[in-house]
Amino acid sequence: MAIIGILFMCIVGCSNAIENEEQSIKVQKNLGNENNYEDFKEINQNERVKQVKEIVKDIDWENAKVSMVRPPDYRFGFQYKNPNIEAKAVLYELWISPNKDRVELVIDAESKYTQLDKETSAVLYELITEEKLSDLK
Repeated sequence: MAIIGILFMCIVGCSNAIENEEQSIKVQKNLGNENNYEDFKEINQNERVKQVKEIVKDIDWENAKVSMVRPPDYRFGFQYKNPNIEAKAVLYELWISPNKDRVELVIDAESKYTQLDKETSAVLYELITEEKLSDLK
């Protein structure tokens, strides 16, 4: 029984070590109406990365395979700063709504979709672009 307890503590400790490992966010921006992207930003500030992680973790995702009328405006994903850590990459695709007051997110590989409320949209957009959603024309 003690061996199981020690093994469990090691597993929890190891997963916490990975969980607490520093990450960055790679952001790509769409270059037009085609599926062409350029590297836009790399977010390395731990506090900003944590905020984005909290937002996407707290989302109530819908299981849905969506077909949008245009490619995403931005794509982003988390990447461990330590190159020795291998993790499943999740690509978040972000669309700005026609009214430019909300964002929609899709995780295509997992068939997940959500439209964020105005406040969360503004916060997420500013975190990943360093621009204000309300400034878009």
